[in-house]
Amino acid sequence: MRSLLQLLPAAAAGLLIAFSAVLSAESASTPAPDHKQYTETIPGSSVLFDMLPIPAGRFLMGSPANETGRKEDEGPQHPVEIRPFWMGKYEVTWDEYDLYWKTRPGSKDDKEPEVATDADAVTRPTPPYADETFDKGREGQPVLGITHHAAMQYCRWLSLKTGKNYRLPTEAEWEYACRAGTTTAYYWGDDPKKIDEYAWYDGNSDEKTHKVGTKKPNAWGLYDMVGNVSEWCVDAYDKEFYKAFPLNKPTLEPVLLSTGTRFRDVARGGSWTDEAPLCRSAARVGSDKSWIKLDPQRPQSIWWLTSAEFVGFRIVRPVEEMDNLKGLRSKVTRQSK
Repeated sequence: MRSLLQLLPAAAAGLLIAFSAVLSAESASTPAPDHKQYTETIPGSSVLFDMLPIPAGRFLMGSPANETGRKEDEGPQHPVEIRPFWMGKYEVTWDEYDLYWKTRPGSKDDKEPEVATDADAVTRPTPPYADETFDKGREGQPVLGITHHAAMQYCRWLSLKTGKNYRLPTEAEWEYACRAGTTTAYYWGDDPKKIDEYAWYDGNSDEKTHKVGTKKPNAWGLYDMVGNVSEWCVDAYDKEFYKAFPLNKPTLEPVLLSTGTRFRDVARGGSWTDEAPLCRSAARVGSDKSWIKLDPQRPQSIWWLTSAEFVGFRIVRPVEEMDNLKGLRSKVTRQSK
């Protein structure tokens, strides 16, 4: 499908470009006094993580038709409005995730109360078939090779543990935070050659992940938003999703929720295995069954991805939750296809 800029007359295309600049400027709004950076200590441990305030704003989601490396599922560009939230300064690390599952591995039943009121009631991963770190390291390293369901359940556990509402970012929140007010292909500009300063990708990773926070952050202080590991979003993947939104007015916080199937879900940001074009701010990928192709278990695990040692996640916390995300939980079960 041709992009909006290709279809519109030159004058109208110019207006869209100007609109993009306005949205970029609006995205830098001043946060509320109580919307500040904070450090969370996971109760019962000494493990810490930092949450950064992401201001409310508007932006053009997706990529223009002339962006190098662009794919059809990144368009058409459409205006989106985002309310304020906090986002993890780094990807979730094994230090954090191990508190959720390693000391209390799950059972094969994978059952929990319909309304869990205690973090201990949340189902947890069963032991993995092989080394869950893929021999990439543990301390300070990003979690990898876990399913969308596992990431959702971790957020559910963490929310009950801390009394705060943590979840995966929507795809719109993720791209908005990644761009940090920019309209370029990457959050450092349009030159892919600068990627070595900001990301671990196939050109410098030495075929492995690296400790979080060792490259330069984006303008909002978020590290590793691209490269290192791809990051799960709440959304189910639909290559046609962007075509559903108006081009002349902002859509408030769009999200496409999963129906409970195991695939496909959105991952963003590219990883240590990817070339620079897949680390662009607008690049999208949907999970598929090839990510568990080496899992010999029957049924295959709903927790671990034996062939996707490139995907992890980071968390967000909304200042005010969207109605359609209140009480959010994974719908995946052992019977899910």
